[in-house]
Amino acid sequence: MTAILRLENVTKRFRGLVATNGVSLEVETGTICSLIGPNGAGKSTIFNLVTGYLPLTEGRIHFNGTRIDTLPTTRIAQSGIARAFQIAKPFADLSVAENVRIGALFGRAGPRDVQAETTNALALTGLATHATRRAGELTVGTLRRLELARAIATRPILLLADEPCAGLNPTETEEIIAILRTVRTRGITVLLVEHDMAAVMRVSDQIFVLDAGTLIAVGTPAEIASNPAVIAAYLGTEVEG
Repeated sequence: MTAILRLENVTKRFRGLVATNGVSLEVETGTICSLIGPNGAGKSTIFNLVTGYLPLTEGRIHFNGTRIDTLPTTRIAQSGIARAFQIAKPFADLSVAENVRIGALFGRAGPRDVQAETTNALALTGLATHATRRAGELTVGTLRRLELARAIATRPILLLADEPCAGLNPTETEEIIAILRTVRTRGITVLLVEHDMAAVMRVSDQIFVLDAGTLIAVGTPAEIASNPAVIAAYLGTEVEG
C-alpha cells in the first residue's frame, strides 16, 4: 500500500505554545485511520494544517505525492481533500438536497455531474428521504450525516471526519460507522478524529495517538488498546475491539 497523506516533522507553534511537535505519520490509501488523544493533544491542529487553514511552523505535508502545505485552502480542496466538521453549520433555510448540491458544485477539480453527485451523497448517507426538508429542522444526528454528505459530494480522495460520533446515541453512531465503511468501499480514504473509543476500535485500520502535541503511538486497534503509554496518557484501561 502507498501513503496518500504524509506528514513530515509537522510542528505548529502559537507563540509559546507548541500545538504539534515534530509529528510524522503516513495514512495509507484505502484505509480508515483514526487520530486520537486527550483534549488539547493537537488533533484539530493537524486537521487545520492539512487543510491549509493554519500555516506550518516547521515540516512538510504531502498529499497524493504532492507537497500541499504551501498551497492555499482552495487548491488543497481542489486536490481532493474534504473535511466534515463536528459542528455542522448548514444553510438552515435551504433544503438538505440544496445543501448537498452546494458541496457538489465545489471540491475536487475536474468534470462533474452535480446532480449525480448530489443524489449519490444523499443515498450513501441515508438522507434521500430527507432531501426536501429544511436543514434547520434536522436533529443533531441527521445534521452529522448532512455534514458528511456535503463533504462526500465534493468527490474527495481523502475525507477528514472531525468527531462525527460525538454526542450521538448508539443507533446514530452505528449509522455513522456504516457510512464511513461504505465511503471506503467507494475509494475514499478516511482520517477520523473521534473520542468514542468503541467506535474508533471498531472502524479503524490504524490509529495514531497524540499526547501534548507529540505522536506517542501508532498501531492497529489491538496494539493501541494494550499499549502502556497510550493507557497511561489517554485510555486509562484496555478497550475491547
